[in-house]
Amino acid sequence: MIFTETKIPGLIIVNYDVFPDDRGLFAITWAERDFAARGLDTHISQCNVSVNKTRGTIRGLHYQADPFAEVKIVRTTRGAIFDVAVDLRRDSPTFCQWVGVELSASNHRQLYLPPGCAHGYQTLTDDAEIVYFVSAPYSPAHQRGVRWNDPAFGIEWPLGRPDVIHPRDAAYPDFR
Repeated sequence: MIFTETKIPGLIIVNYDVFPDDRGLFAITWAERDFAARGLDTHISQCNVSVNKTRGTIRGLHYQADPFAEVKIVRTTRGAIFDVAVDLRRDSPTFCQWVGVELSASNHRQLYLPPGCAHGYQTLTDDAEIVYFVSAPYSPAHQRGVRWNDPAFGIEWPLGRPDVIHPRDAAYPDFR
């Protein structure tokens, strides 16, 4: 696996190992020892799948408050997305900054998000399927979010306004 740091501390792009042959390919997408060797959290509490029917759908930006703040490891198993992390850690040098990365079924890339980052994405294809591991169980009482178009972040979504967005995600108040 190749681990690439981003401008946000702890936010890492992971290109996983792919072994193609005449049958197709085999890929190692998770190796606890590789993540642990870099000091990354390797605890997995649950695995989630999100299927999105329509290109241009935006989900997020979501996070969980302490004590359920979570690491996320996100990858796309069908289609493509523009995956976004926003640093909400007040003591971070990149507080309120964002990073966007294209994740697709074909580019063999995933994103490791540390606790304290809000997460969301815009689907770039119809029928996009996303799989993500999280380090803490879902807790409705600790669920939080920030609005996809909050001017505090200035996220540049590749398809602009969403074609589909949940009313809750569209109604989060300004962060500041």
